Amino acid sequence: MAFERLGTATAPRQLFSSTPAQRVALARQQFFEEGVRPSGLVGEAVIQSWLRCTRNHSDRQRIVPFDAVTPSRLHATLARNRELLEVARQELASMESALAGTDCRVILTDGEGVVVHVTHQPAAAHQPVLRKTARVGVNISERIVGTTAPGIVATTGQACTVDGAEHYFDVLSQMQCAAAPIRDVAGRLAGVLDITMEARRFGFDAASMVGLYATTIENRLLQAQSRDHLILRFQASPTLLGTPMEALAGVAPDGTIAWLNSAGARLIGRLPEEACERDVESMLGHDLASLLRLERREAAQPLRLASGLGVWVQARLKAADGVDFRHAVAVPGDAGAVLSAEPAAAQPLAAHEHTPAIASHHVPVEALPGETLREHSRKLIEDTLAAQGGNVSQAARQLGVSRGTLYRRLRGWREEDKVAPG
Repeated sequence: MAFERLGTATAPRQLFSSTPAQRVALARQQFFEEGVRPSGLVGEAVIQSWLRCTRNHSDRQRIVPFDAVTPSRLHATLARNRELLEVARQELASMESALAGTDCRVILTDGEGVVVHVTHQPAAAHQPVLRKTARVGVNISERIVGTTAPGIVATTGQACTVDGAEHYFDVLSQMQCAAAPIRDVAGRLAGVLDITMEARRFGFDAASMVGLYATTIENRLLQAQSRDHLILRFQASPTLLGTPMEALAGVAPDGTIAWLNSAGARLIGRLPEEACERDVESMLGHDLASLLRLERREAAQPLRLASGLGVWVQARLKAADGVDFRHAVAVPGDAGAVLSAEPAAAQPLAAHEHTPAIASHHVPVEALPGETLREHSRKLIEDTLAAQGGNVSQAARQLGVSRGTLYRRLRGWREEDKVAPG
């Protein structure tokens, strides 16, 4: 078979087929029998997967072994993906409830294609393949089971749908699947969310549904994995905040943007490769002090980005131990301890606007530009302790955290001070 011809721009002889099944059948004939690229008949993601599979699997008619990984590897995989499973639990339950009246199965794999969650309801008798594949621990990567939607996503990181005979192996020709990626704060593929059905076609837009839920899970994971980050939630309309369409960004203690979700990247532009260009002021048009002022406010605030685009933004400072100190600000030199930081009025921030003090008795923001988020968090705790006369219990109660958390933070800083130069 002349697979070298697949790189050419040869057009299919039959441009219009009456059914999707006929188009796929013609595509398989051109690709597997004639060595011609079936452009226009199936998606490019499927063609590329077929090319990879021909190098790894010579017999398309063979029985595919849907074997689970070893118990030791499964144990390690589940342990490694505990955080992903935790943040995804609510969305997985919601998906399964919505799909309860269908024959669909919800499958979540890790980044390598090993199933870590599957709909608990067993597959029906008319779903023999699903009964073998829809099991925790089964490896459904492209390397093992050929062309599938979750296999392609695990390989490429791009969402896709695979329909019927678009699957490489004949045994999977009755399957329909749609999958989408879930990424972590480092931009790595953390998991793949998939909806699969056998012997029937989807009666709804499966790709949109799985994409919506995958985005929600990814947003939860990004926020859960952020440590010592100022988390920004923003969108052109405030009604989109708290939805899968919200943009998210994590600002690191050094004042650079550590991560962006897809919506955030679209709103402010793709994150540059050079670390020096990740400075938050260069990318957002506002310095760290301005964003920390926003962190004091519960309601979404108007903000104009460096591009001139107006958005609504909410900010939350998350400490390394996950504690949110947004609700309180220490009052230095005041026996009245800690006051709420909610401003009297919310004013729009123009790009590069000078930031005034938050309020007459609150911590002046002018003192913050040289401080990192970690330093700001430490200053808040130390000032609160001073205002409470060193009483840890009262300071912890004022900050809304446990005494154990406060003791751990203080002990950590003492250890850091011991080893600091000078």
